[in-house]
Amino acid sequence: MILVTGGLGFIGSHVVLSLLAQGHEVVIVDNLANANLQTLERLEYISGIYIPFVKIDVRNTPALNKVFEQYSIDSVVHAAGFKSIEESRLKPLEYYNDNISCVMSLLRAMQRTGVRSLVHVSSLAVYGTSSLSLNESQPFNYTYPNPYIKSQQMIESIIEDTCRTDSEWRVAILRVANVVGAFEHGVLGELVPPLPKNIVPLSMQVAANQREAIELQNFADTEDQTVQRSFVHVLDVCEAILISLHWLQEQHNVCESFDIYGETFSIKELLNVVAQVTQTEIKTVEAPYPFVELAQTASNSEKAFKILNWKAKRSIQQMIEDEWRFYKNTFNFK
Repeated sequence: MILVTGGLGFIGSHVVLSLLAQGHEVVIVDNLANANLQTLERLEYISGIYIPFVKIDVRNTPALNKVFEQYSIDSVVHAAGFKSIEESRLKPLEYYNDNISCVMSLLRAMQRTGVRSLVHVSSLAVYGTSSLSLNESQPFNYTYPNPYIKSQQMIESIIEDTCRTDSEWRVAILRVANVVGAFEHGVLGELVPPLPKNIVPLSMQVAANQREAIELQNFADTEDQTVQRSFVHVLDVCEAILISLHWLQEQHNVCESFDIYGETFSIKELLNVVAQVTQTEIKTVEAPYPFVELAQTASNSEKAFKILNWKAKRSIQQMIEDEWRFYKNTFNFK
């Protein structure tokens, strides 16, 4: 059985569905801070089976221990935590407390119960460096002043240090690009809150006439002055996680990181794709304050392909088409 933390979130819910489709048994833990029970209902509707769910905060180690004691868990996919780079500047204590405490509690519970197989969902931003050619051999920039990025750097250090103390650990750290898309049939996707934190959900609101325009930073050191990011379809991420879980079963005493990325676009280029797919003008206004962020975040690594035989398959066009289909289905409009 596989435990998925944050299993009702955007990435976590798609991971759960993918695991179920491959015949795996799954148990979900989530504190519903960035999710709701509607997602669980969707998952059970699509899969046609009951899915064990425990509402707990992963930081609550005694409660998490009980989950490990109740279910025969042999692997964990850790997808819980706060993930907004910009929000973390405003809420540093929340990000450090939530993200770092989560992984420490999880590792303690796993260590206590003898579960040693872990896939941790990290971020390409973890390098803290502006580049279109990131790769796993590149050292982190520990001086980059962002709480989310620092928390992910600390998490990877905690995992690596833990693995050094016990030869039974088998860990894959997936440094994931910006995740977009939805399940192809439009019945599972990213549930968009009234105030989204990511550019694609914001653009969907504009396309649906639920928002007038998007505030856009035009200060980046790039050709069109908007940041460049690598984007990857959520189902490509799920495939990377599934492959990693199978790969870990054949390993012994391993802790490897992999860049999981797809096509690279500037934000202006991305919005042009959204406009094309939705057949709507995506209006933008200049953000009222400059926010210094990484101008470029993309990888050119082939490690995931060489070791895991994984490579992103889906285009940015498909990512937007799938997310827009789910968005329209959710709000019941044409």
